[in-house]
Amino acid sequence: MKKLLLLCCLLFPLISSAQEKLQKLVKERQELHQQWKSSEAQKSGIFGNRTKKDMVETNEWMERIVLKDNQIMDELEMLKNIETTEIKYEKDDYKFIAQKQEQDIGKLKRALADKDIAIDAIAASKRTYEWSTLIFFLSTLGLGYMVYRSRQSA
Repeated sequence: MKKLLLLCCLLFPLISSAQEKLQKLVKERQELHQQWKSSEAQKSGIFGNRTKKDMVETNEWMERIVLKDNQIMDELEMLKNIETTEIKYEKDDYKFIAQKQEQDIGKLKRALADKDIAIDAIAASKRTYEWSTLIFFLSTLGLGYMVYRSRQSA
């Protein structure tokens, strides 16, 4: 749990700065795209045609856009790695918590089994007492009947 808290404290500023950097890169890419569109519209040739220079300039803008796209992809990859690491640590923490809960459940089951054995022992001793009381009652009743019969006949 401490690892998760420490990881969150360390990664949160990193993630937010990475998000800001990603937004900045996307904004720069949009600006490059606008500049590419304007270079695409340039036609400095005779009769309003595009010249080789216009096409080279347009290709240069495209190369810049591709480079910016690569930077964006690298940033996204880094964000994915950060989130994957964070999820891994959370998973490990939850796994630890689940194992601890399973251990606690095992302890509770053992304690419950011990109590069941104690209850069965008490119930067995109570049955013994009941049987001995019943036998004593029946023997007393039989003895009383025999004393009664012996006094009746005498």
